[in-house]
Amino acid sequence: MYDEGLEEYPKAGIVIGNFLMFLWIALGTIACWFLSLLFAWIYFVFAIIMVLIVLRKLVCTNCYYYDKWCAIGWGKLSALFFKKGKIENFPNTFGLKLAPLTYGLLSLIPIILIIISLIQKITFFKIAILLLLLLISFYSAVIGRKKSCVNCKMRLICPGTAVK
Repeated sequence: MYDEGLEEYPKAGIVIGNFLMFLWIALGTIACWFLSLLFAWIYFVFAIIMVLIVLRKLVCTNCYYYDKWCAIGWGKLSALFFKKGKIENFPNTFGLKLAPLTYGLLSLIPIILIIISLIQKITFFKIAILLLLLLISFYSAVIGRKKSCVNCKMRLICPGTAVK
């Protein structure tokens, strides 16, 4: 356990983090919609189920921040729906392997689909959505992760930490 980590994260950062996560999902859904309404719905449902349910069960239940305000506040969300796991199981949870795949797909699928859509017809709106999606994906994967991990109590035992 990283003793200097935050007991609970500031609420302002949690609000911003959640706003960016839902903006990411909204932009991804719009990007998929440019090619197909069906793809957009599949993406949206997949994103919501994976981000708000599956990963919360598989990752957050074994985390120190279970029922606490973590970097994005999902320790509290997890406690509303699932019983507490064991912190010693955290480093080996399947969810830590599934999370990068899930978040990678949340970026990659809409980026590919919007590029295909751009080949069919270029519009300023599509380009703007693509650029915003790339920016949020980069922020989430690099800057946001590092910012969260640097203050996390779990960073010494988390295989997915962005700082060591």
